[in-house]
Amino acid sequence: MLKLALQGMRTRWATFVGSFIALALGVGLIATTGLALAATFSAPDRGPERFVKAPVVVKTSDLVRVDTPIGERTRTITDPAPVPAAVTAKLAALGRTVEDRTFPVTGRGLGADTVGHPWSVAALTPYALTGGRAPSAPGEAVATGDALRPGTRVRAATPRGSEEITVVGTVASAGFENALFFTDAEAARISPDVDAVAVHAPADRVEAAVGAGFDVLTGDERRRADPDPDRDAEALVSVNALLGTAAGVTGFVSVFVVASTFSFAVAQRRREFGLLRTAGATPAQVRRMVFTEAFVIGVLASAAGCSLGAAGAPRLAAWMADAGIAPAWFRIGEQTWPLHTAFWTGLSVALSGVVVSSWRAGRIGPTEALRESAVDPRAMPVSRWLIGGAVLAAGLGLLALALLDSPADLLKRKTYVTQPMLLIVGFALFAPVLVGPLNRLLTWLPARLPGATAMLARENASAGIRRTAAVAAPVVITVALAASLMGTTATISEAKADEARERITADLVATAGGEGRALPEEFLRRARAVPGVTVSATRSTGVTVLDEGVALVTSEAEAVDPVAHAAVSRPPVVAGRLADLDDDSIVVNEEWLTTEVGDRVSVWLGDGRTADLRIAAVLATGTGDNGVYVTERNAAGAPVDRVDLALPRDGADSAASALAAAAEATGVQLLTGDRWVDAHYPRSSENTRLGLWLILGIALLYTGIALANTQMMATSDRVRDLASLRLTGATKGQVLRLVTVEALVVVAAGAVLGAVIAGVNLLGVWSALGLLGVWSGVVVPWGTVAAVIGASALLATAASVLPASLALRVRPVELAGTRE
Repeated sequence: MLKLALQGMRTRWATFVGSFIALALGVGLIATTGLALAATFSAPDRGPERFVKAPVVVKTSDLVRVDTPIGERTRTITDPAPVPAAVTAKLAALGRTVEDRTFPVTGRGLGADTVGHPWSVAALTPYALTGGRAPSAPGEAVATGDALRPGTRVRAATPRGSEEITVVGTVASAGFENALFFTDAEAARISPDVDAVAVHAPADRVEAAVGAGFDVLTGDERRRADPDPDRDAEALVSVNALLGTAAGVTGFVSVFVVASTFSFAVAQRRREFGLLRTAGATPAQVRRMVFTEAFVIGVLASAAGCSLGAAGAPRLAAWMADAGIAPAWFRIGEQTWPLHTAFWTGLSVALSGVVVSSWRAGRIGPTEALRESAVDPRAMPVSRWLIGGAVLAAGLGLLALALLDSPADLLKRKTYVTQPMLLIVGFALFAPVLVGPLNRLLTWLPARLPGATAMLARENASAGIRRTAAVAAPVVITVALAASLMGTTATISEAKADEARERITADLVATAGGEGRALPEEFLRRARAVPGVTVSATRSTGVTVLDEGVALVTSEAEAVDPVAHAAVSRPPVVAGRLADLDDDSIVVNEEWLTTEVGDRVSVWLGDGRTADLRIAAVLATGTGDNGVYVTERNAAGAPVDRVDLALPRDGADSAASALAAAAEATGVQLLTGDRWVDAHYPRSSENTRLGLWLILGIALLYTGIALANTQMMATSDRVRDLASLRLTGATKGQVLRLVTVEALVVVAAGAVLGAVIAGVNLLGVWSALGLLGVWSGVVVPWGTVAAVIGASALLATAASVLPASLALRVRPVELAGTRE
């Protein structure tokens, strides 16, 4: 049987090219995304950066540790307390110490996220002067890098206000921070709190001196005192989620398209199977031959796909690093298991893709096989009806269940990316019975126009249902994914912006211009001095709870004055009152396990303190941005990073002018409420857009190639039909126009089915938003959908016209007499 299969493949190699290409590309995509995903499982090992020359570093512990029935659980707190003066005094008695202070510095000409330090800490990195001198007086600083030269004067805003700073020296950049080094006394004036202490003393003596509640760091553990020590691992979390989603979508698209292509390729050979049955081949022999062919193609194509993946993965990683989606150091590792996974997946798909078709081809009798090869009398077997119905019911059922049980889950990326897949499979399984009516509907008017082209296109598409469904399948998945993913993301982003606009009633919003950056105290003093202005200062912090006794969960929280905050905002309170918030209470949202007003919850505050707080009010879940509220006393250590301002009715213009002057003098960004929402709630962030286009790009590229591949297979199989048209008097131009119209009709049918799937998904997201109390419109990505349909139409047309043009070069009589 192997010899017979190989001989047949050598003779009919053109029939198997399409299946080989589809499978090789599918395996290549699975291998590429798999290798990239495997590279996110471990961050690079890095040693300490800022405190390389410090023997021991002491800092307040920033971890919550809890023993649970399944082991110890830890969670990083948001606002660790500073090192107390009593502890620094004890450490100073042990040996030489260096006190570290870190504070934000903003200003024109300074790099992003610039921070300030005392000059004495620079020697611990170590930084060395590359120009100028060390700072020796207030207002002097040493800058990292070469952007600021000695003698440069900048207006900078620090937590103590805006001041003129003269750069007196420079040090080479260490690569992990933009810093300004002040004199130790000036740094202590700007930021009195001590963040860490470097101690030149034995670690055991240091541990004995500080006691519990402090981290005594030596060796590689000193990295925990670096800025954002977990940034490598945290950066990989988002990359892992993105590549995990991309791998899932890629795997689904690959399996879907490859199975469809293999099934179509087998269906094309019904005449050949009929001849084999007539010659005496048993059904089992036919099935074994088909499986042998699929095995050979599967092995060769999977091996080729693994080679493509091994070559493509480094290029994907480099592009992600260049685009800012992944860290600059992101590289493909030495893992090989994704290649094994891709290979066996490809082989399994190749074999499973011919199961139903080969079984059906082997069951029918010789004369029935010959008769069935002429037309498609029955679009779908009973088994396909049952499977398609089950898959479609599962997709719609899961959507309905999510709406009834947890609508917020539909707004999560993992859900709305995978949700369309069951519906795509369900509609694709029903494609043979759906494309016929759709074709007749789409060609109803054109078929009544003068000329026979539209009528012939309709009849040809209706006669070759399997061919039409196979060509439409890539279009269905392309349109459905593009419209669903881009539309859902845009709809959720728009809903978040609408929710924020509804929540904000402030006339002006002041921020330091960066995420989590502290506002200068001078701006707060000047804003509060403006007559009639209501000032609501917000401190971003975190609150951690033990969820169901086994998991520590941290929620973003805002520390506010409830009276002032009520004057500048309209939070979606569903129970209780925000005005009842005090130092003994907390405001939670509906996602918390305990949501009864008056009940008490045990939490860890942002500085690690434990507190037993009463629930004063409950907020609606919304799109997920309605967090937790506490008072300022329960957010010790958290700086003010946002100020909402309400202007007085009388003298609003003068008050606004005074606030603008205060913002200008202190380097604060001052925007109206609407402009602040526009700036902070874009339709989607750049990284989100790039990530989605990465997922879509991989899927669309593959389905586009598969569409062209399937269309070429379908057109090549119709050589005798085209010859018959030529013999009846049709010109080459008329035949090519017919082929073009048929391709466009099939693409249109696939686009309609894809649009229906996307419509169901977008309706589900819109319904989920409504159930969460956010009534926002559905955003349809018309431009993206039009581009995808246009590209599909162009590919399908080119892939059908090209082989038809080549076939028409041969005399029609010769083509009509060809045999398979």
